[in-house]
Parts: sequence; C-alpha cells; structure tokens
Amino acid sequence: MATAEPHPGESHGRTKGWRIRMVRPVNADRSPSVGIAGPDPSWHQLYRIGGISAWIFVAMIVAGIVLVGAAPRPPAAGGTATLNYIAAHRMLYIVNQQVWLVPGFFAMVTYLALYPALKGLNQSLAALGAVVGGSAWALSLAIPTTTEGAPALVYLSDQFMATADPARRVALATAAETLIAQNRTTVVVGPLMAVGMLIVSIVMLNGVFPKAVAYLGVATGVLGISAEALRMLFEGFYVFYGVLLPIWMGAVGWNLYRLGRSRGPGLVQNAPSPQGAEIVGKKVQ
Repeated sequence: MATAEPHPGESHGRTKGWRIRMVRPVNADRSPSVGIAGPDPSWHQLYRIGGISAWIFVAMIVAGIVLVGAAPRPPAAGGTATLNYIAAHRMLYIVNQQVWLVPGFFAMVTYLALYPALKGLNQSLAALGAVVGGSAWALSLAIPTTTEGAPALVYLSDQFMATADPARRVALATAAETLIAQNRTTVVVGPLMAVGMLIVSIVMLNGVFPKAVAYLGVATGVLGISAEALRMLFEGFYVFYGVLLPIWMGAVGWNLYRLGRSRGPGLVQNAPSPQGAEIVGKKVQ
C-alpha cells in the first residue's frame, strides 16, 4: 500500500516534494506458491523419481512385447491346454507375467509426480487425474491378471501336474478357465487407466508439458476407453492403444525428469510479489 508523507524540513504552507513509500501488504505472509500457475519447485526430487519411473515402465513394457514375440504362444482357450503350456514353459511364463504386472507400480509413482507438476494449472482436475490413474495402476497389482494370463495359473498348473486324480484335474482346469474368462472380460481397472490418462492430458493442454504430449495423451486416453468398451466385440483397438501408451509415458517421463533437473523451462519460480518490495522514491517539484 502506498503512503505519501511530507518531505522532512518542509513547511506546512508550501509543498515542495513528496516521498512515496510502498509498505508491506497485509497478506505478505501467505505461501509464496499461492497463485503461481506452474509446477511447484519444492517437488523437484519427486519429478525426477516420477520421470525415472516412467522410463522403467516403458522399458518393462518393451521387454514384455519382445517376450510375447519370442516365446511360444499360449493357448487361446482351454483350461487343460493352458495348464499344460505353463508346465512346459514355467519360468518363461512367470517372467512374462511379472514383466507385465510390475510396471503398474512405476506408473503409480509417475501419476503421483504429475499432481504437483500440474496443480498450478487446475488443482481439481490434476488431483482427480492423479488419483484415478494412480489408483487404477495400484489395482492392477491388487488384482494381478494380464492379457496373457495370471500368476495364479502357475499354482494351478503345479497342482494339475502333481495330481493323477481325474476329478481334481477337472476342478483345476475349471478354475483355470475362470481366470482366463476374467482376462477376456472388461473390468474397472482398464477403463480407469485410460480415464486417468485422459484427465491429466487435458490439464496438460494448459501448459507445463508440450502440447504434443498433451494431445497424444488425449488421443491415447480416448482410444483406451474405446478399446475397453468394445473389448468383447473387437480387440484390434488394443494394438494401437498398447503402442501409444508407452510412447506417451516415455514423453511424460522425459519432461518430468527435466522439471526435476533444473528450474528452467516450464518451472515457474516462486518470486516474491512486487507489492511486498520496499520501494522508496522521491518526487520534487
């Protein structure tokens, strides 16, 4: 707030000059990050961790794709055939399952890092997108199934090969059929992953991340929702969704790591408000 005071030594009957002084505003003790439309620099370490996590996610997904292409294809249906296949390729099957499931943890960390990076643009949507996306990937660890099967099938296969009782074998094959059917059915986890990506990408359109990354995320999120909705009718969308997802995650990881490395491009500094500066000027007639 500006105040005008008579210059010292002046008579009250004649005005020769004024001294203008900016005093400290009443809300100067508020948090310096309030009102800053950009990433909070105090989270720079989380940005780096989130960026590295995104790259690990991409590396494991690529490894999973390579394994799928190199390994013998599992049976498309049939509990007995699936259990026999797992028994013949037990270690390869276990590694393949973990390569598809473990990335969920790193995706969860990346979404956690996206919240402080985007909250300056739209705190509500940033929180919603981070919670939805992060929770979806966390659920993928709590409900461990993949498009190639499930870790529980390894136990069923071991029991199936260890018993000679026909009735028990039928029961184990039926249990395997149940897990296979779950893999072919749309559940809440898949759509939530795509919805979380779509929400954070919409927030990215306002800044911090490059527009190309934001538009890629919007397109991939819409494609993912469509793939889940049409999963029982047409699985072709999953091919494109599966390719675009790691590309988007890799781009997000690169930009998060850049935010954590420096306070340069895209990272708004918490500079003090000009109203809080002590400015003394003099105007003399």
